[in-house]
Amino acid sequence: MKPSPGASPEAAPLRAERVLSGHTQGVLSVAFQARGSVLASSGEDRTVRLWRVDSGEPVATWADHSEPVVCVAFSPEGALLASASADGTVQLREVPSGRLVHGLRGHTEAVVSVAFHPSGRLLATGSADHTARLWRVDSGECVQVLRGHAGTVRCVAFSPDGAWLASGGFDKSIRLWEGDSGAAGRVLTGHAHWVFPVAFSPDGRWLGSGSADKTVRLWEVASGAELQVLQGHTREVFSLAFHPAGELLATAGYDQTVRLWELPSGRERCCLPDHEECVESVAFNSDGSLLASAGYDHQVRLWSVQPRAS
Repeated sequence: MKPSPGASPEAAPLRAERVLSGHTQGVLSVAFQARGSVLASSGEDRTVRLWRVDSGEPVATWADHSEPVVCVAFSPEGALLASASADGTVQLREVPSGRLVHGLRGHTEAVVSVAFHPSGRLLATGSADHTARLWRVDSGECVQVLRGHAGTVRCVAFSPDGAWLASGGFDKSIRLWEGDSGAAGRVLTGHAHWVFPVAFSPDGRWLGSGSADKTVRLWEVASGAELQVLQGHTREVFSLAFHPAGELLATAGYDQTVRLWELPSGRERCCLPDHEECVESVAFNSDGSLLASAGYDHQVRLWSVQPRAS
């Protein structure tokens, strides 16, 4: 595939549903519970907030971190929520009660990314201390320290089958590790600046990445080959998410936009400039009917995803 130049987007396949307001500073991360009834958000105001997806009503606010909460992730079954913070800790809490199950300590700098293994047995974290770590969810024990990045490990993501863990960082590289053991695999290079997000496609064949070089790149997991470069963002790309059906990719960044791309063509489907500040995070719910976006305008926005016209 060749790099895709910006295309003239057609009518947006997203319809604004509601705006969730409550955070008092920038929102850094959003995540849907697997069952789809709860959305989690976290931010610069040092809180984690839970919201009802159907009504937008707040469910709970947790304010136990001492620094900004950079990333949140639900366990596969949705019973636990992990929150990673600039205070150097990760908290595992029951949903919706908020009972603390484990406080994970070991990183020596801010923890900026977190992801659950599809089995729910392991948790991966990435940190400004240049390492990623694997933790047992049942005991809270750190079972592996992954070294190789020469800068902050800004993002971590497991493949859908759990075979691979991908990490991306400020050294401009993406590294693949065996999902269960943490053994080092191949290194993907191509970005010209920091790598902020990584995510696997629903079938696990592709890996998507976004960067401060303003591009989104798609990689073939089996070979490590770069398949496509998506160009359209005018500033850093902070977040990306594959639609569960695998036919759309959502991206967001410092240019205050959310963009949707058609796959496998790489054509830009739409560009939404509704946020008033940079957009830090996007996430689809499990059936792909909703997209959440969040950013430095202190808001979480929910969008209804319209089916592609036949």
